[in-house]
Amino acid sequence: MVRWYYRSVFDELEEMRKYMEALSQQMYDTSPVALLPGSAEPGTRMLPATRAADLRVDVTEDEKEVIVTADMIPGVTKKDITLDLINPQALEITCERKDEKKEEKEGYYMRERSFGLMTRVVPLPKPVTENGATSTFKNGVLEVHLKKTAKAARGKIAIE
Repeated sequence: MVRWYYRSVFDELEEMRKYMEALSQQMYDTSPVALLPGSAEPGTRMLPATRAADLRVDVTEDEKEVIVTADMIPGVTKKDITLDLINPQALEITCERKDEKKEEKEGYYMRERSFGLMTRVVPLPKPVTENGATSTFKNGVLEVHLKKTAKAARGKIAIE
């Protein structure tokens, strides 16, 4: 059996976020996506999703586009990343870090690395479209260029 000596305050916050999200869905019967900018309730934002602390992002814009730059976690490859434009002002970044063989043997002193599915919903400053969007993944850094638009758009974005 492996002992988990380390428990981060972020683990506690993540459990609390999941609990509050479940309560909110029971009370209001709403999807978390409904709380994103550009949706029915303006000014409200959904908390970053599962293990968002592991997916750090910068969002910048110029006259024609919005640029999202994300530091991905070690061990993630291009094929493990999915990009979805879930509404004109929200980009969802999902990645999966697959667990190596889980060895439950003596000799482990500590096990802190996390594996599994991680998602981050990034609020965008202006409405964008997936048409003309480009993205690259190099040396663990994901960069997504999204064209600004005046009309609503939704769709998947391929990683080059």
